[in-house]
Amino acid sequence: MSDAISRLTGKKDAPLIGLDISSTSIKLVELSLDNNKELRLERYASETLPRGAMADGNIENIEQVAETIRRVLLKSGTRVRKVSLGMPSAAVITKKIILSGGASEASLEMQVESEASQYIPFALDEVRLDFCVIGPSPNSEDDIEVMLAASRKEKIEDRVAVAEVAGLKAEIMDIDSYAARAAVARIIAQSDHEGKDKIIALFQIGAKVTHISVILNGQTVYEREQAFGGNQLTQEIVRSYGLSFEEAELKKKSEGLPDGYTEDVLNPFLESAALEVTRAIQFFFTSTPYTRLTRFIWPAVVSSCRACWIWSPAAQKSPLPSSVPSRAWNFLPT
Repeated sequence: MSDAISRLTGKKDAPLIGLDISSTSIKLVELSLDNNKELRLERYASETLPRGAMADGNIENIEQVAETIRRVLLKSGTRVRKVSLGMPSAAVITKKIILSGGASEASLEMQVESEASQYIPFALDEVRLDFCVIGPSPNSEDDIEVMLAASRKEKIEDRVAVAEVAGLKAEIMDIDSYAARAAVARIIAQSDHEGKDKIIALFQIGAKVTHISVILNGQTVYEREQAFGGNQLTQEIVRSYGLSFEEAELKKKSEGLPDGYTEDVLNPFLESAALEVTRAIQFFFTSTPYTRLTRFIWPAVVSSCRACWIWSPAAQKSPLPSSVPSRAWNFLPT
């Protein structure tokens, strides 16, 4: 695990590309550091997956997914062949646990494996484990709080295998939602006072599911998934214009739809999206002690359609400060 982290934050090593394998598409990004140590986007590309290649976050057809990766590599022009991948949040179990402090890393790993069996509904030889020390336990100075993460080996091995079939070598296996929050942390760090005491909502609208995270001082204080995504817009286009799903998806992204599409199809979808976001915010307010949000962050607009901005006034209340360090998970053996 320490080797994986050093590849990301320590000594210079061979470059990595990031590959996002979602239910409907594959996206590639290649970053570099400029002279000011700021991240710079070198390459980006995306390709739509054949329908049925993925199902519920699982790879159903390795060859179709690998061929789509090859097309993304060709389109991007990258020569990098080491890759960082992500696991869907639903495929990963995370749990905060309390362990004895002062132990060596080897001893800590043994403690984590011992405790993991209580929280993971699978045999330990069927999963990959990783963990992160958050800090001292809030209830005992002699103990530490640790975040445990686990995923089924078969799900990880499928992603490693599809990368290898496409000619890539998997170096990092992160968790999608944690990777997104790590990226957002860089944005927050550039805001006034580094976002201190700001309650920030991150909305990730995917093809089928919208994932909501609320972040305060680097700690995720709320998470929720709602069954709403870009596929609903695609299905409405299919019904309205008699297209196949693949044709509707392509025309949605290329803006090749008939006159009246915006008023008749897109705007009602955006209204539904606004309602879903408003509902998510209300769930947050009613299930936590917080009664306001400072800022919304939208990492991507669903399927390249127009952005939907929602302003929801809320009562003001001072948040409670807390913190947790950012890190990258890695379920690959090191």
